[in-house]
Amino acid sequence: MPINETLSQYSDWLYTTAAAIYVVALMFTLIEQGFGAKGRLAMERAQRRSRELVGAGGPPTEEVQAAQREVGRPERIGRMGAALLVLGALLQLAAIVLRGLAVHRAPWGNMYEYGMAVTFITVVTWLIVMYKFPVRHLTGFLLLPVVILMFVNGTMLYTIAAPVQPALQSYWLVIHVSAAIIGSGVFLVPGVASVLYLFRAAYEKSTAKDGLENNTVKFVRFASKLPAADVLDRIAYRTTIFAFPVFTFGVLCGAVWAESAWGRFWGWDPKETCAFIAWVVYAAYLHSRATAGWRGARAAVINIVGFAAMIFNLFFVNLVSVGLHSYAGVG
Repeated sequence: MPINETLSQYSDWLYTTAAAIYVVALMFTLIEQGFGAKGRLAMERAQRRSRELVGAGGPPTEEVQAAQREVGRPERIGRMGAALLVLGALLQLAAIVLRGLAVHRAPWGNMYEYGMAVTFITVVTWLIVMYKFPVRHLTGFLLLPVVILMFVNGTMLYTIAAPVQPALQSYWLVIHVSAAIIGSGVFLVPGVASVLYLFRAAYEKSTAKDGLENNTVKFVRFASKLPAADVLDRIAYRTTIFAFPVFTFGVLCGAVWAESAWGRFWGWDPKETCAFIAWVVYAAYLHSRATAGWRGARAAVINIVGFAAMIFNLFFVNLVSVGLHSYAGVG
């Protein structure tokens, strides 16, 4: 069937609009992160003192109301950023759907379409995390890599709407690649959470040891604005434990597709090898996270290594190396 150029153009416009909305949402969330931290700390102190007074039989302190006023404006800006994030996700979803309708196939047959779907899954995952945890003010840390990936994807990796090559004209394109997209998109969230965990854990360790700010604490001063280390650890662990079986399913489906297309389950193709390395690293993370002696910072480092392997696999292997997956590159 011929390519619907009109729907393809609409898809490109929606993708660009979604990226622009993410940039505005990034600015709003950075404002909340920067100017709302003082108010949040004041609110925590006021609520703690209020509970102490109520527990002692006294009336709640008016300090809570004063803290609420201090939190007010940055929090409203943060809510606007969250609303824009939802709007951007809806527009990006529409862009993916229109791209699929334009090409009459699953809209992830090249690097541009793959990157568009991966960043969408990342944003949706973060929206779910925000619903489960009070981490809206951390959205900027997640949106920054998303915006960068979308910019690179829409400029350097952009591919015009076209039919896929014969090797990709299979139902396995939907099964294998969609699982890889979901796993890769979700893995971005624990990667960011693990990086933030290292800063927060270093801050908590320094304050617990010295009881005051020293040079180490000043280096990670912004870590005082982050959620507790155990919260970041739970976010990283729960998102990884969801993404890992999905990614595993994608790897297994890839092996079955390889046997069907090339007559072997495994051939040490660069992308296969790098995906397997990433799988081993994430398996090691889940094992270390379940082992008491390897929780905390060391487990977080393993998670970050896994995320780095995913990024390496996405860009270097697809764009630089030559292998049986090269047809899924830019052109």
